[in-house]
Amino acid sequence: MRRRQRRETEVFSLSFLDCICCGFGAIILLLVLSEVGQPIQLEQSREDLDGQIQRLQEELFELRGTSTVLERELQGRVEQLSEEKRRVARLRGDLSDIEGQYAASKEEAEIVNTLEGSLTVARQSLTDEMKRLLGSDFRRSVDQPIGGIPVDSEYVIFIVDTSGSMQTFSWQRAQQKMREVLEIYPRVKGIQVMDDEGGYMFSDYRGKWIPDSPARRTAILAAFRRWQAFSNSSPVEGIVTAIRTFYSPEHRISLYVLGDEFTGPSIQEVVDVVEQINREDKSGKRLVRIHAIGFPLGPNVPQYTSIRFATLMRILCARNGGTFVGLTSESFESGRRG
Repeated sequence: MRRRQRRETEVFSLSFLDCICCGFGAIILLLVLSEVGQPIQLEQSREDLDGQIQRLQEELFELRGTSTVLERELQGRVEQLSEEKRRVARLRGDLSDIEGQYAASKEEAEIVNTLEGSLTVARQSLTDEMKRLLGSDFRRSVDQPIGGIPVDSEYVIFIVDTSGSMQTFSWQRAQQKMREVLEIYPRVKGIQVMDDEGGYMFSDYRGKWIPDSPARRTAILAAFRRWQAFSNSSPVEGIVTAIRTFYSPEHRISLYVLGDEFTGPSIQEVVDVVEQINREDKSGKRLVRIHAIGFPLGPNVPQYTSIRFATLMRILCARNGGTFVGLTSESFESGRRG
């Protein structure tokens, strides 16, 4: 009997392939089973992220609100600091004004004490023509509005401070005082009105006298009411121009300076300039008389420049045969009520 021959085994037989397929299937099944709970976890993670984002947004809004409040507080502190700085600047300015007033008062007191023993009342004899016009028995009443001013001049020049402070506080009073000055001169040969820069109220009469008449006086006062011109609150230019332009040995001239402030750098410098221009003649008299009317500044306004004007004009009037009249704040208030 022949021995049965063994069948040769094939490596890639059907059974081997079945095993391999079963293994791959088992692996796939495991993978499928392991992914069953993942969607639930993803949804939970999404919800957690949405909640976290919402909380972060709420925190962001809260921070923005806090930032807005802090910015407002900071702006308020900055404005408060600016106001405090402005207040400090105002206080420093007030302190400077007070120091200046003290220095001016001290300077004025020293000048008055120096001149007190040498100043005399300015007197000037009436010319024959003025005696004829006014009468030989003419006497000014003691209650004359512009007191203490000699009235023997034949020509009158007004030099007016046209600055903003005069226009604001004293313009109506200045017009009234100009009228009163004209009233104490019933008739003169010529009138002129200039600003303190040497400019003319009436350009047609530049360098010429305005003839005196009731109609001319009315026109002068009417034009004065609406007159506006630049001013540096220093009368030296107007005084020098008036003397150089209108002085004549045959004319008796009086200058009337109307103002409220002197803002120039030096009182002595103005005194020296006027001293050189308004020289003394052989008899010791000045070329022209210089009178002045000082107006007070408004209430609650530092008076330093006003005090300097009064000091300057007192010296000029005393040295140039004139009279200084200083109006008080009471007259200022009564003028405003009037």
